[in-house]
Amino acid sequence: MTIVPHGVAMNAQPFLSMVEARLLLGLRGAADADGLTAAFRAAVKAAHPDHPDGDAERFRRTVAAYRLLQAQLPALPAPVRVESRAATPPAARQVVPPLIVLTPMQALSGGTVCVRASGRRLLVHVPPGVRTADRIRLKGVNGLIPVLIRPADGLSVLGADLFMDWPIASRLMRDGGRIEIDTHAGPQPAWLVPDMTAPVRLRLPGLGLPARGKRPAGDLFVKLIPSEELPSAAEDMLLRFTRVWTPQRMAA
Repeated sequence: MTIVPHGVAMNAQPFLSMVEARLLLGLRGAADADGLTAAFRAAVKAAHPDHPDGDAERFRRTVAAYRLLQAQLPALPAPVRVESRAATPPAARQVVPPLIVLTPMQALSGGTVCVRASGRRLLVHVPPGVRTADRIRLKGVNGLIPVLIRPADGLSVLGADLFMDWPIASRLMRDGGRIEIDTHAGPQPAWLVPDMTAPVRLRLPGLGLPARGKRPAGDLFVKLIPSEELPSAAEDMLLRFTRVWTPQRMAA
């Protein structure tokens, strides 16, 4: 099994749905590879920060949208000629190419997934650190099979970076203080400064997809969601203390 990388991971970006990606590129109908490239060139030119109406954030999102749709090209609808089904030779009917779909956790730690290719069901072992749009060559299968990492378990992936939301007490956004974030790598501490304005996104270096080959590890970006229902830091510490010591006191 050989993995062929597809470009270099971008900096942090919010996750884009397929609908958002198509809207960013101005796609309204079917698009093949040439149509997607033409739409991207027009959209990225208009969004470039040097353009009078350009914007750096929209520019990054446009590039991210192009990469997402490019990875989906085999599944994008292509213009076809309407004919009688009986008149279409079996060999001419469209065959949907295989696609290796992973969850963020499978991309983090690797795993075995089932793929349908060449009329067969294949169990494919994917090593840690595979990115969306990487292509895997399988023995006995013609061509390379693209990888797609879909959001799951509160995580999404863009390039090598992971994204998640984390609720915190609104008082912490106002007063600042120490917080602890439960991540796939275990609890991670962070300090907040007073009077932070939402949305706030914390960057935890090295907690994205692991390094693979010459590509470095990604980062984890945590979006803080203020909530009036969460306890304060002191109340949370008291709850943790109670959960630890109460069973021991009862046992004594």
